[in-house]
Amino acid sequence: MAVNYRKYYLPILIWSIFSLSGCGNDIFGMYASTDLDTRWQARNTFNFLSPNDLNFSLGDTYSFIVLTDTHIYNGNTHGLERLKDAIDDDVKFAVFTGDITQNGNRGDVKAFIEIARSLGVPCYPVLGNHDIFFGHWPEWKELIGSTCYRIDGGDSTFLIMDSANAYFGAKQLDWLEDELRKTTGRVFVFSHNNLFMENLKDIRQLTDTRERARVISLLKGRCDGMFMGHAHTRMIREFGGVAYIAIEDYRENAAYCRVWVSQDNVRWEFRKL
Repeated sequence: MAVNYRKYYLPILIWSIFSLSGCGNDIFGMYASTDLDTRWQARNTFNFLSPNDLNFSLGDTYSFIVLTDTHIYNGNTHGLERLKDAIDDDVKFAVFTGDITQNGNRGDVKAFIEIARSLGVPCYPVLGNHDIFFGHWPEWKELIGSTCYRIDGGDSTFLIMDSANAYFGAKQLDWLEDELRKTTGRVFVFSHNNLFMENLKDIRQLTDTRERARVISLLKGRCDGMFMGHAHTRMIREFGGVAYIAIEDYRENAAYCRVWVSQDNVRWEFRKL
């Protein structure tokens, strides 16, 4: 008996949209900007960060905070202002690993900037797929600037990468390789997209598997940790002595990661506000 496959087309289409659409099963993830080359050309543009934010002294012992997926939407910051309660004298800076806004709206980017400037420490934004929905890259460029950049904190180096389109691209990976050659102390890398998956559903978190292999190879023996978001799930992997840490989203969980760095070791702790 012939099987009528047409009746399965619509359910398969619906499942595909929700499975592949990006973090939080947001169907509009299908419409994220794909202008990675354009963003690469703007890598030396800094409108939010100052030169002093990009090159400063940290000393041998310091601490920083990493959080992700704040998804500020129509002015709703999901209590991000409370992050100030987590910042003590030992915290030198904070990194936001992408999806800072829900859809890249100009007002929501401004809301992030206002909060970031109220925290009393440098705040480093990482571009996420939600931040460039509906062609909003020009707003990010104007208000924030580069999506791929290096921060020098004395003997420590922090590399911010652009994976908003679920891949890095050859130019950016060549840049990563070159920057790693120039480092001598501790190195930390930050990306929005998650390199790994917990289950089949999370396959949408992966970058190109060849890129993933190259990143792991480049970081082996040269990096202390890579921090990621996007999956809205805590996940820790270790390859080549490098910890790959994905953090739960801030929007629903008010979660963040506190990292302590000394000459002897690096340790971290997951916390909630």
